[in-house]
Amino acid sequence: MNRASLQVIALVLAASISMLVLTACTPKPASAKPVVEEFFAQLTQQEFGNAAQFTDQPPQVTAMLTKSWEGLQAESVNAEILDIDTKETIATATYKLTWNLPKEREFSYETRMVLNKINDQWSIRWQPTALHPTLGANQHLELRAINAQRASVISSDGAEVLVPGSVYRILVDLNETGDRTGTAYAIAAALEKAKTQYDNVRTIDATKLAENLNKARGIYSVTTVDKLPGAEVKAQLDGKPGIRFNEEAAMVSTDPTFAPDIISRVAGLVNDSLDGANGWRVAAVTDNGALIDDIVYHEPKVAPAVRISLDHKVQQAAEEAVNLRAEMQAMIVAMKASTGEILAVAQTDKADEQGDVALSGLYPPGSTFKIITAAAGIQDKGLNPGSIVPCPGSMNLYGRTVTNYNGFSLGNVPLQQAFARSCNTTFAEISTHLDKGELKRIGAEFGLGIDYEIPGLSTITGQIPEGETALDKTEAGYGQGLTLVSPFGMALVSATAARGSTPTPTLISGFETKQSAQSPAPRPETIEQLRALMGAVTEPGGTASGIKAGGKIFGKTGEAEINQGSHAWFTGYRDDIAFATLIVLGGGSESAVAITDRFFSRLDELHAPPAP
Repeated sequence: MNRASLQVIALVLAASISMLVLTACTPKPASAKPVVEEFFAQLTQQEFGNAAQFTDQPPQVTAMLTKSWEGLQAESVNAEILDIDTKETIATATYKLTWNLPKEREFSYETRMVLNKINDQWSIRWQPTALHPTLGANQHLELRAINAQRASVISSDGAEVLVPGSVYRILVDLNETGDRTGTAYAIAAALEKAKTQYDNVRTIDATKLAENLNKARGIYSVTTVDKLPGAEVKAQLDGKPGIRFNEEAAMVSTDPTFAPDIISRVAGLVNDSLDGANGWRVAAVTDNGALIDDIVYHEPKVAPAVRISLDHKVQQAAEEAVNLRAEMQAMIVAMKASTGEILAVAQTDKADEQGDVALSGLYPPGSTFKIITAAAGIQDKGLNPGSIVPCPGSMNLYGRTVTNYNGFSLGNVPLQQAFARSCNTTFAEISTHLDKGELKRIGAEFGLGIDYEIPGLSTITGQIPEGETALDKTEAGYGQGLTLVSPFGMALVSATAARGSTPTPTLISGFETKQSAQSPAPRPETIEQLRALMGAVTEPGGTASGIKAGGKIFGKTGEAEINQGSHAWFTGYRDDIAFATLIVLGGGSESAVAITDRFFSRLDELHAPPAP
């Protein structure tokens, strides 16, 4: 090889070596990954100012991250880097952010950011979309509740009884009122006046309120008033120093005249059952909180309506019926025999003055108690509707002279006739020959003497003596002496006759009734024969034969004698409605029968289709 060739080869090798050295010494672009990782490390530790230092807009980014964290009420945030694509001085990072929000909620999404390399340093070129792909300038993220509308309370016929609304709370600021006694009397007078227009206004005792105000300090809560009458009360008290009216959310009655006492108790009892599950949204909002758009939206879940067993038409018919004797303490309890659902509790104003007497007042039942005596005779003495029994005008039993109404006498007649005509002597004798405790045991099979804890109601069924002496048993046989029952208890007795076993009385769906004891049901043959007896009462010759309401009514009348006079009773059932009617000191049972007759006749009118 000549010298010239060697020189060429040397130059080529030198050039090649120079290129290799130059290539090895040229630095590669530094990765953007450490900057992205450090940004998210600071973000997840809530060091928003530090995180912002990796961006080109530190003040704006600090504010946006802080507002979003607080707006979301975030408990933590996690970042997962999915990809970093680098092209010379520009890098794009794709990542997933997962925000952990209150009540174990999670908000997760993917987005991206762009980074620029300037003077060998990577910096995030901030855009709001780096926090969320839908965010714009001067926006941040917020978590907001979507309140579920409260459920309603409906009656058994589907009508709304209680709906979400508002009431006025009357408050007295004792630092601003000088004359506390005068303030008390002014409030009481305003409520009394409103009561003349609105039945549901609760009045207060002015003297008692004055005593309370004079003892209290600060702000004293007097009472609440529904919004409509509350506006009237507010107008009357306008300008009185220290009296305030705060509007509050509450369940309000759609008809203040519909069983107001019961509905008031129901409202307090079911309040927590009416709240649904609130929904939630994550929204993009402006700096002043104005909503731009929903990013995530979860619908609220409305709670199901709470159903109460009261029936509008049954309640209305019962109220109109008892008010035929508005001057007296008259009452009706009606229940659905097959289920025990309370359909109506109606009392006159005179009865209301004594409390919830239809449900818990105790009275001698008179001849209505012959339902129990007859059941005992059938079940334990082998009697049946055709059994021949004595019905003299009077009978001396162990020193007690028992007399029929006006001293009527039938002689020896079938048990069914003695029941239909209500022979005291017949049933006093049957009862006298029962074993001790027998009437009490049979009564329990019909619900009497059992205590029921019914949410929303306070009830007593009655009490039946053991029958320690023959006289006790004699008097109990026709509902006198120490035997006491409530109208609620007698309605339960009639429901048992209709159903064949004692139903568990209820008022509010989903609220369980508890009872003090369990008793066996009467024997089926006892029930069958008892129904025959009760059916004869409304047939010709029976004590309720004059009843005109449609449908077959099975029942038993009663007149319970006391020192001041006598109570008028009628109890029984028609179809699936069991009832008990009582007029305190109402005299003969005819008046109770008349009220019941009106009850069923009016109920039929309310159920009748409208005229064309």
